[in-house]
Amino acid sequence: MAMQVRKLKEALGAEVQGIKLPALDDAAFAELQQVWKTHGALLVRGQEEMTDGQFEAFSRRFGELDSPPNQGVGRKNVPGHPNLYVVSNETDTSGEPLGALGYSEAVWHTDMSYLPVPPIASMLWALKLPAWGGNTSVVGMCAAYDNLPGKLKESAKSLRIKHDGTRDSAGNLRKGVEADDNPMTCRGQPHPAVIRDPGTGRPALYLGRRPRAYVMGLPLPESEALLDDLWSHAVQPSNVYEHVWQKGDVLIWSNYATMHRRDEFDKKTIRRMHRSQIKGTSAPVPYFA
Repeated sequence: MAMQVRKLKEALGAEVQGIKLPALDDAAFAELQQVWKTHGALLVRGQEEMTDGQFEAFSRRFGELDSPPNQGVGRKNVPGHPNLYVVSNETDTSGEPLGALGYSEAVWHTDMSYLPVPPIASMLWALKLPAWGGNTSVVGMCAAYDNLPGKLKESAKSLRIKHDGTRDSAGNLRKGVEADDNPMTCRGQPHPAVIRDPGTGRPALYLGRRPRAYVMGLPLPESEALLDDLWSHAVQPSNVYEHVWQKGDVLIWSNYATMHRRDEFDKKTIRRMHRSQIKGTSAPVPYFA
């Protein structure tokens, strides 16, 4: 089984062609995993015949799996697979959501960065696609740090940013969490603004998500201005890969070396993805001690 690799973009990402994920032997999986570590995001197309059990087994080769996160609609797992969860706009006959995130446009974010030890990786498997929209964009945070303007790069080295834990990436209040829209007081976890990418050892910006983020120790207006500068730089087009989904695609990204977001999509059709997350084994490590 020949494995062919092509870059998705100079800043990040690679596509591996000519493989079926359930059939990978240990040597082929190690090669695939190294491609992911090197490029931060990995695309494999043509996996529409894979089963949920095979997807879960493949995901587990990367490490221990996380259970579904607490989104605004609660934890929505794939039936029979508590470690996989459903990202979809589907509902049952009573109107109860069958998946998380619904129709809304998701903001740029890093998965579950509000935890002391966030998941190291996430992956999406495309099962049903809408008539239009629903693209997923991924930004390379090593490239975003590398091409920061000099003064901003120097400022970022010593910053710690609090990552809000009150709302999910669609802006919904997490179940059982009190609302607090003040960045200085809201529930969240501080992390270094520049961390060491575990895959490559390179410095990477670690921003999490913009709403209610806070630079520790700064007056709120200064924190807001500095974060606005960092975000506007990080998500410029040269740092971003936009993925147009095909049924059967699997997209894997590092949560320590990338951020991602999703476009709005046709509300009259179904978008259904199954997703897994790989637990982190240690907190993000500051690149500059």
